[in-house]
Amino acid sequence: MENNYETRIVNYALQTCGFYPLRAMQLLVVDSQFAKAKSTMMNIGALFKLDNSMDLERLAQAVNDLVNAYDIFHCRFAFHPGTDDVCQRFNGEIVPVTVEKISDEEFEQRKKYLQKPYNIINQPLYRIHIFETPTAKYFFIDFFHAIMDGASVMILFWRELDSRYRGKKITHAPLNYADFILDEMKVSPEEFAEGSKFWMEMIKDFDATKHLPPPDVKDCPNPTSESFYFNVDTISQNFFKESHYQEHIFFLAASMLAITKSNGSDSANMNWLHNGRNTMQERRLMGTMIEQYPICWKFEQDLSVGEFISGIEAKMQECMKYRRSIGTAYQIGIDYDSATFIFQKRVLGALNTMMLGGKPAEILEIPINEFSVSENMLDIEVNLSEDGSYLVEFSYDTGTYSEDAMKKFSATFNEVVQAMQDENRRIFTILKG
Repeated sequence: MENNYETRIVNYALQTCGFYPLRAMQLLVVDSQFAKAKSTMMNIGALFKLDNSMDLERLAQAVNDLVNAYDIFHCRFAFHPGTDDVCQRFNGEIVPVTVEKISDEEFEQRKKYLQKPYNIINQPLYRIHIFETPTAKYFFIDFFHAIMDGASVMILFWRELDSRYRGKKITHAPLNYADFILDEMKVSPEEFAEGSKFWMEMIKDFDATKHLPPPDVKDCPNPTSESFYFNVDTISQNFFKESHYQEHIFFLAASMLAITKSNGSDSANMNWLHNGRNTMQERRLMGTMIEQYPICWKFEQDLSVGEFISGIEAKMQECMKYRRSIGTAYQIGIDYDSATFIFQKRVLGALNTMMLGGKPAEILEIPINEFSVSENMLDIEVNLSEDGSYLVEFSYDTGTYSEDAMKKFSATFNEVVQAMQDENRRIFTILKG
């Protein structure tokens, strides 16, 4: 990525009114979608079965008022006429959501293909449907990941939709994603160059054969994405209440150590996701804010668990320091061939319902179809459950791993987590034990 990336916004804004560059994370999502255009790996959404007392016309009005209020739903991707770069505009027309009355049989057929690939150029980047059948009511939301992240969908969007449905007055003015882009691009060439150097050094030694659990699948004709769930039965939230460790740092360190132990390597290199919301204003911003940071560690000397975790924390802080240059790492590209870690300090991953209008909205499984593929070879998502336990989801590529491989890796993960609760334990004893 050229070092003038951060100046494009100025050129676009001044020379061609209304065009904005993609943020680095948006560009990563778009590049991934171009690579697998006929896939839904970059879709983020959910299907809900609503309470039969829900007023669907009122819900449709609430949805339409919400999406009209925020510029992110007006977002359209386009090729810039002067540079041919993929960029974005925020002037797209909103097509009103209406209540679709169909038979139960029609709904079962529609459900199979509710989630489908996006044509991302000059088209809406979200889909919202409200269905009413003779026996039930359903609500479906789906967004292209380059315009919405999990916090935007399941917290900001959902909370405001609930408020609008209830008729509550929205007192805060909607924040514009376009304005955030302008502000984010205010970075000096020197700062950008320093960050680019940092990221190139961070990922230079990545090797998929060394930095993933051992694969056990060959010649899979139609690989898809599958999930394997398990509870970490060797730790509870009480450990963190009594120790000085932060959960997301501890579990990232555990993930790196577990992968290294499983493949017998002498180094770890993976990605970790940060929610990208560092200020109160950013926590209220509807749009994709997440950042994906590569992180590496060479096990060259034997350290205590405490020293290792402190070292990982220091690296994470460096990643945050150079976040505005992260596009350099994305351009080189190790995303699909690496493992990605995310910690969710919420209970959504362990629940089957949300609340809308004071009524439960049951989350239904979206059927896998021929467009379903894995975003990464392995995603490790640790969720804090309501009871203080930890639920882990391994999302894996079936062209690389079997369920048995994930079971084996989950046992290694549990073993590592248990060993790491002794901060004086030596790392080499964990790796070689």
